[in-house]
Amino acid sequence: MEIKRFEGTGRMSRAVVHNQTVYLCGQTHGEKDADVKEQTKVCLEKVEALLEKYGSDKRHILSTTIYLKDIALFQDMNSVWDAWVEDGFEPARACVEAKMAREDILVELSVIAAVK
Repeated sequence: MEIKRFEGTGRMSRAVVHNQTVYLCGQTHGEKDADVKEQTKVCLEKVEALLEKYGSDKRHILSTTIYLKDIALFQDMNSVWDAWVEDGFEPARACVEAKMAREDILVELSVIAAVK
């Protein structure tokens, strides 16, 4: 089966499509003055744009892994997530605390979705 890799950086691809499934690289927004709510909002906007670009949408998300710099941010992140996700289209989801690649990153989302 063909594997299509998009927007490669030499280190990773922003999206990979295989077997009618879209895999996105981790989406972040590490602005110094952005709180976890703003960072989550921007991450979700980036997820939507990438899914649309590669033949999917948020209703086709199968699984999301959410990484938080501090699990104490869970409630604030969820307030944005819960407003974004549509009833009846909730993906499987995990949320864990993790050491981030940069100090300013509070949240990172990793998404797997079906092609429409």
